[in-house]
Amino acid sequence: MLTSIEHRTGNSFLIKEPTIINEGERFIASILISSGKIEKIIPQGYPLPKTDIIIDGKGKFLIPGVIDDQVHFREPGLTWKEDIEYGSKAAVAGGITSFMEMPNTNPQTLTIDLLEKKFSRAKEVSPANYSFYFGASNNNFEELLKVNPKEVCGVKLFMGSSTGNMLVDNPEMLDKIFAESPTLIATHCEDEPTIKANTELAHKNYGKNPPFSIHPEIRSEKACFLSSQKAVSLAKEHNTRLHILHLSTAKELSLFENNTPLEEKKITTEVCVHHLWFTNEDYDRLGSLMKWNPAIKKKSDRDALREALISGKLDVVATDHAPHTLEEKTNSYFKAPSGGPLVQHSLLLMLEMAKNGIFTFEQIVEKMCHNPAKCFQIENRGFIRENFAADLVLFEEKEMQISKNNLLYKCGWSPFEGEVMHHQVVKTFVNGNLVFDNGTFPSNIKGERLTFNR
Repeated sequence: MLTSIEHRTGNSFLIKEPTIINEGERFIASILISSGKIEKIIPQGYPLPKTDIIIDGKGKFLIPGVIDDQVHFREPGLTWKEDIEYGSKAAVAGGITSFMEMPNTNPQTLTIDLLEKKFSRAKEVSPANYSFYFGASNNNFEELLKVNPKEVCGVKLFMGSSTGNMLVDNPEMLDKIFAESPTLIATHCEDEPTIKANTELAHKNYGKNPPFSIHPEIRSEKACFLSSQKAVSLAKEHNTRLHILHLSTAKELSLFENNTPLEEKKITTEVCVHHLWFTNEDYDRLGSLMKWNPAIKKKSDRDALREALISGKLDVVATDHAPHTLEEKTNSYFKAPSGGPLVQHSLLLMLEMAKNGIFTFEQIVEKMCHNPAKCFQIENRGFIRENFAADLVLFEEKEMQISKNNLLYKCGWSPFEGEVMHHQVVKTFVNGNLVFDNGTFPSNIKGERLTFNR
């Protein structure tokens, strides 16, 4: 039950009796939303207040909005692949209410001025909340020191080259960044000399057109481990707040602890949905469509990543949403770029794994909602708590098939086309505004800049 579209923003909402999944518990209650915040959590059976709009949540699930700490929305300069407006709309359709976007755009986000231009653009077009990483390079250290840790999610450091070639390989600069960064450092870890040696060997053995199954041999376990090991060593040496992105191998897990409360960790970890879903056996079927950096590796790696997520060695689940056009992707191995779209389906894929007994709903909420808020010290988000921002996702058990007809990505394709999901996002609230409603975007209200308790 819902009033007409023109009254869906700026009013109070009551989400009536959904099953709430929050902070390790599952219970039925009603949520009163007012002035952009969760005003009241009302236990089942208690009197309900009068509100502008009542949404029937019975039989559905309500969780905090997903926080994605790694997306590439390609703006500025690469907007034929994706842009902030398209990417953020696909995100809220997938239950992501806040995102953190990467600096390998054109121009690269290597100055405070360029960083603030991205914030200004998101303020104009993004229905989701947003933050943007400042990009580190071999020669912008003085600018990096100007980053405000209360207003910027972090500094992105490429310790392995990827799209945009922002590799930082000067040992003295790496040392300085780890010693003096004013805020969290998020790293892409792949050892460049190892990748180059593997690439030369592939050219020698296969010529210009190797099979895509060679990708995890080129972007190998060794390349990942050496680089992650180096990042961990530098972070420990300088007592740096380090967040290692998109871990992809079982071997790297030996570098991390699982018996320390997340709030006390100086070194935290992320795994991406595609590394939890695919294995190297899928390259023959999908080819370039599952070419990501770091590469998807063996089934034993995937299974170890799943176990590490449950045990606490891995802290956060994200997407590394990184679209390219289908024309760009349908190329030979060395010409096809790495990356693919994911924000519309990451939550659904995790829920599908829960249906298959791999994770629980409670674990999904912890890793996709609570823990990103903790890792980045985001103010008043990531939990269903009174006086917190009303970033909420209502979903239901309902079968749907991913197809080109229901994709919202600007690039127009997904490696998950044909997959049948057994849950659907029904409604997404951002700051108390209904921004996604059963396939529509009824609100022109935009998200807010994330702030951080640092």
